[in-house]
Amino acid sequence: MPKYVIEREIPKAGDLGPADLKGIATKSNGVLGEMNKNGTNIRWEHSYVTGDKIYCVYDAPDENSVRQHAERGGFPANRIERVRQVINPKTAD
Repeated sequence: MPKYVIEREIPKAGDLGPADLKGIATKSNGVLGEMNKNGTNIRWEHSYVTGDKIYCVYDAPDENSVRQHAERGGFPANRIERVRQVINPKTAD
């Protein structure tokens, strides 16, 4: 299944507290559950929270599914990129 990185511009994202992050995760999981009940196979792997952005990694059948999740959840999806390759330190071996 294709993997996507989503850039979400959220001012002061890095200042969000545990309760805020829990609320975001709960909303996201709820939307994912609804979408998957309707036959969309989409999965949130994890996210990185930085100063003013959140970068999320998703497995999804297509970019449209990622956009639908963002719209239904009320999340920005300022940039969506399909991952073409993954490298890590062992790639040099």
